[in-house]
Amino acid sequence: MRRLQIVHRTYYNFAGLVQLAPHRLLLRPREGHQLHIESSTLQTFPPAVLHWLRDAHDNSVAIASFTAATTQLAILSEIIVQHFDEQPLDFMVAEHAVQYPFHYETETGAILEPYLRPQQSEERAVIHAWLTGIWHDGQPIQTYALLQKLCVAINRTLAYQIREEPGVQSASETLRKGTGSCRDFANLFMEAARLLGLAARFVSGYLHVAASTQNFGATHAWTEVYLPGAGWKGFDPTIGEVVGSKHIAVAVARLPESVSPVTGAFFGPPGAQLDVGVWVTEL
Repeated sequence: MRRLQIVHRTYYNFAGLVQLAPHRLLLRPREGHQLHIESSTLQTFPPAVLHWLRDAHDNSVAIASFTAATTQLAILSEIIVQHFDEQPLDFMVAEHAVQYPFHYETETGAILEPYLRPQQSEERAVIHAWLTGIWHDGQPIQTYALLQKLCVAINRTLAYQIREEPGVQSASETLRKGTGSCRDFANLFMEAARLLGLAARFVSGYLHVAASTQNFGATHAWTEVYLPGAGWKGFDPTIGEVVGSKHIAVAVARLPESVSPVTGAFFGPPGAQLDVGVWVTEL
């Protein structure tokens, strides 16, 4: 078991006095048999009334409602988790899904349908052409091996780039540029998996790695694929590895834009400067 501390600080500095609309906060990790939350504090300045709910994806969401006008919004989250997923390869895929391709059972397929839906046809053509360089249709391969080849291919053939601007590149844009951030790589992996007929979803969270010029503290993104017998299994194409105890998932969704850590609006003079700091430390 690993104990990890996550400190996530977000500051919005506005051009003048503003009134804050309710904000949607996705900052609390997803709990389960692999991850327990030991302690958690969430503070805002100005102070807010917090209402907690579970959304359609079972993410833990805090709705922050404000009354006081302000020139700055600060959101401070400190969490300690106990992580038990230290053997991420210790899983069994159902016999009918070991070899690719396979079909999901009827009931399971109905539930997974939104996560099987690929992008527009022109996007699919670009991804399909790229996939032919990784795996030839009809070539015998195990399902896990195919997903791992896809994960490693993104890591080795595309260049990681920190992008401060909001939004996620389309899969075809990432392939055309040959560069992308973690969220761009996760989106590409997700769309490629769906094109292969595998249910995939986007994951936002944190990654515990040593600080470097490419990792100075930020949220992280990867992809989960549903494998019969094993459930949702994470693949991180940014580092080319299966998701394990270094990863702390916060939110999952069908689309990347649905899992922003902070979403909200303000009323007042236009313009705001955003500063974010994230620190993940092993205790």
